[in-house]
Amino acid sequence: MIAFTLLAVAAFQPAAGQSFIIKDLGALPGSFNYSNALGINERGQVVGYSLTASGNTHATLFENGVVTDLGTLPGGNYSGAPAVNNRGQVVGYSTTARGNTHAFLFKHGVMTDLGTLPGGNFSVAAGINERGQVVGYSSNLRGYVHASLFENGVVTDLGTLPGGDESEAFGINNRGQVVGYSTTASGYAHAFLFENGVMTDLGTLSGGGLSHAQAINNRGQVVGVSSTASGYVHAFLFENGVMTDLGTLPGRNYSNAFGINNRGQVVGESDTGTNPYSPHAFLFEHGVMTDLGTLPGDNFSEAVGITESGQIAGNSTSHAILWTRER
Repeated sequence: MIAFTLLAVAAFQPAAGQSFIIKDLGALPGSFNYSNALGINERGQVVGYSLTASGNTHATLFENGVVTDLGTLPGGNYSGAPAVNNRGQVVGYSTTARGNTHAFLFKHGVMTDLGTLPGGNFSVAAGINERGQVVGYSSNLRGYVHASLFENGVVTDLGTLPGGDESEAFGINNRGQVVGYSTTASGYAHAFLFENGVMTDLGTLSGGGLSHAQAINNRGQVVGVSSTASGYVHAFLFENGVMTDLGTLPGRNYSNAFGINNRGQVVGESDTGTNPYSPHAFLFEHGVMTDLGTLPGDNFSEAVGITESGQIAGNSTSHAILWTRER
């Protein structure tokens, strides 16, 4: 594990239409300033990946102006970190000495291989709760990829929706509810909620054929993306058995939700109608979707996670960034 202190704290810029400040979180030395944020916890620790001087991506922790290389599993050359809990436990994926990709847990300065389903050779960890339960996906003996729970040294297959053969899990809350997507008998992927040993199909927006669930808060609210009757894909919020279309930025046709906090604030990305195609990060609250803008000179952004205090982690073109509301 190698830590580097930033020489400069990059640019601060008010986000479009909102009283937010955007902070560039920096990157590992020699990376041509390339980094990507994938998750954030309530302590403001952001995780993701950054290029190293050798040109490989390594799992990275961004905290208090310091960019820390979390390394790889022994013999590996690349890694990434999608999630971190409030205890500072980080999960993700790394190549191994054999060239396979395996899920990992990083805590107390040590990266541990979480293994795979029996007979599998591939796994990814995508989410972790405060109990240390980890979810993601793994190949199995037959070569299919299934949503998986990694806990106490055991990898558990969460199965698929009826008739499906593949599934992936992306989020888990403190109640142990898991969300992701699974193929169905129709061949389309549908968002699922897994709890008490049962995987439930969350369906799609009206007229849609496919959906993915990507995050869940402790209230059981689920966000993700679904196709619509018009053929476009929109961000959704699922609660109390109902999937609601969150719409898009004004006049556009694409949106995708990646994160939700316990206050019900949702973040993601939406088309802005610019040419070339350049989605912008959004914050959805009180029924309104707001464009969070980009770093100066950039034309793309996305928001991947939001804390209870409203700090938002995401990316602006090739930079991991943090939006903080001005007080």
